[in-house]
Amino acid sequence: MAEQLEFFPLQSPCRGICQTDERGYCRGCMRSREERFNWQNFSDAQKQEVLRLCHQRLLRKIRANKAPSDEEPQQPSLF
Repeated sequence: MAEQLEFFPLQSPCRGICQTDERGYCRGCMRSREERFNWQNFSDAQKQEVLRLCHQRLLRKIRANKAPSDEEPQQPSLF
């Protein structure tokens, strides 16, 4: 993958919520332990990839937390 020049440095996605979930990802930024510890050593391309993975993890977590609606409808059926 060719590395693209960045005009601005990629900032850490850290939100100051430094707690891990049951899968080992940070609850604030969704990075793994390795990704958090090595952030400063990563190239911009590697940081972009970590940010992409974090976004995917967040979307997956949001989808998992949405329970399927097995409840009865609010209005009873007429049939």
